[in-house]
Amino acid sequence: MTNPASLMQATRHFTTLEGHRPTIVHKRSLDILHDPWFNKGTAFSMTERDRLDLRGLLPPNVMTSEQQIQRFMADLKRLEVQARDGPSDPYALAKWRILNRLHDRNETMYYQVIYSPTSNFTSELVLIDNIEEYAPIVYTPTVGLVCQNYSGLFRRPRGMYFSGEDRGEMMSMVYNWPAEQVDMIVVTDGSRILGLGDLGVQGIGIAIGKLDLYVAAAGINPQRVLPVMIDVGTNNEKLLKDPLYLGLQEHRLDGDEYIAVIDEFMEAVFTRWPHVIVQFEDFQSKWAFKLLQRYRNTYRMFNDDVQGTAGVAIAGLLGAVRAQGRPMIDFPKQKIVVAGAGSAGIGVLNAARKTMARMLGNNEAAFESAGRQFWVVDAKGLITEERENIDLEALPFARKVNEASRQGLREGASLAEVVRVVKPDVLLGLSAVGGLFSKEVLEALKGSTSTRPAIFAMSNPTKNAECTPEDAFSIVGDNILFASGSPFQRCGSWKWSYWPLQPGKQHVSLSRYWTWDSTFWV
Repeated sequence: MTNPASLMQATRHFTTLEGHRPTIVHKRSLDILHDPWFNKGTAFSMTERDRLDLRGLLPPNVMTSEQQIQRFMADLKRLEVQARDGPSDPYALAKWRILNRLHDRNETMYYQVIYSPTSNFTSELVLIDNIEEYAPIVYTPTVGLVCQNYSGLFRRPRGMYFSGEDRGEMMSMVYNWPAEQVDMIVVTDGSRILGLGDLGVQGIGIAIGKLDLYVAAAGINPQRVLPVMIDVGTNNEKLLKDPLYLGLQEHRLDGDEYIAVIDEFMEAVFTRWPHVIVQFEDFQSKWAFKLLQRYRNTYRMFNDDVQGTAGVAIAGLLGAVRAQGRPMIDFPKQKIVVAGAGSAGIGVLNAARKTMARMLGNNEAAFESAGRQFWVVDAKGLITEERENIDLEALPFARKVNEASRQGLREGASLAEVVRVVKPDVLLGLSAVGGLFSKEVLEALKGSTSTRPAIFAMSNPTKNAECTPEDAFSIVGDNILFASGSPFQRCGSWKWSYWPLQPGKQHVSLSRYWTWDSTFWV
C-alpha cells in the first residue's frame, strides 16, 4: 500500500479558480505545460510557478484567463492579415504557424522537413533540398514578423525566460530546465531584434529560429540547445501599453542594475552547464561590446552581431578581392565605404582592420595604415575626428580632418558624396536602413576605380536591405559583385541572370561550436 506521506511529497497542487478546491497534479515542469488537462499557460501565478518548477519556463507576465481569451481572439481575427512591410510571401506567417505546430509534436520530422526528408547527417553535410524554401520561414525574414507578433502567436513555451524580477532566483531556476546537458544557448534581451528595434520579450523568436538553423544544418542534438530571453523591460511604448503583451511592462533596466541581471544569468547557466557555449544575439550596441569585453575571457561566449557578422563579412571581402582578379595580398589596398556604425558595423571594421594589419606586418604602423582604408558613414554622415560625442568603438575609424579636407570631404558628408569622392572598391551596408543605397549612391559607385565593385547589402530583414539586387545590377551595371543579408529571388534579363548571394552567420557560429577557441579575432 502506498504511503500517504510519500504520495503527498511527490504531488503538487494549484487552484484553477479562486475559492475552489485545489487541483492535485503528479507532474512538474514541462510535463505540466505539455498536458492539456492541467496547463494554464501564462495564467499560472508566480507562487504556482515556484511550487510546480515552472519559473523561467513561461514569459514573466502573469495573465488572467480573460486576458488569455482576449489574446487568442485578437490573434484569430488577424489570422490572414499580414503586417505591413512583411515578407514578400503572403503566406509566410501561415507557413510558420504550420511548421511551429509540427515542431511541437514531432521535432525529428520538423528538422527533416526543413532540410529534406532524405537528409543524411553522415554525408558531407546535409542534402539541403528544402533550405531555400524554408530557411526564410524559420528565420529571416519571417522571424522578424513572428517577433513583432509573438504575444499573439504564443501557444506553447519554448526555451527559458529570466527577468529582472528573478534576481536571486536564477541559480535555482536553471534546474527547472529538464535537460541534464546543454551544449549551446542563444540568448537575447530583445533590445535590437534584426532591424526592427526594441521588441522586448517577443525577441525570444530570434533565439528559437537561430537554434533551429544550427540543429538542422549541423546535426546538433535539439535536446541540448536552449533559447533564452532575458526580460529587463522594454522602452517600446506600444508594448508598454498593450494589455496582451507577455513581458514585463516597465522600462528597461540600465547601468549596474542591468549588468547585475546578466551577471547572475551567466553565473547560473555556467554553474549547471560548465561546458555550454552562450551566443549573445541582437543586443543593442550600447551593451553588445561591453558584455563581450566583460565575459569573453571568463566564459565560453561570443556575440553574433559583432563577431558572427564580422566573420561572414571578412570571408566576403576576401572573396571579392579574388573575384576582382587581384591577388589576396592586395586586400589592404581595398578602399571600403561602410554605411552603419552600430555593433555589426564596428565588428566588421575591427575584423577587417586586423586582417589588413596582419598582412602588412601586424605592428602599430600596419594598424594605422589599415585604418586609412575605411570611410564610415552613419545617420549623421561621414565620421571624422570633428564628430562630437563620438562612440569610443567608432573613434579608431574616424577620418582625420586634414585627410578628409585633402579629399574634398568634411564631417557629416553624405553617403553619395563619400562614394563619389572615394570611388571605393567595396560599398558595405550594415545600417538597417532599407533603400539607403539610393539611385544617387549607386550612380556614384559607377565611378569606382575597381573593374568589379562589390556591393554588400547586409541588413535584414529584407525590407531593411540597403538595396535590391535588381537596383544594383540595373544602375551600376553587370560587372558588379553583390551579396545580401536577406534572401532575394533570381534577377536579370533574357541575356543575364543572377543568383544574389546570401552569406549566413550560422557557418561562423557553428565553427565556434565544433572547434572552440577561448579568444576570437574581433
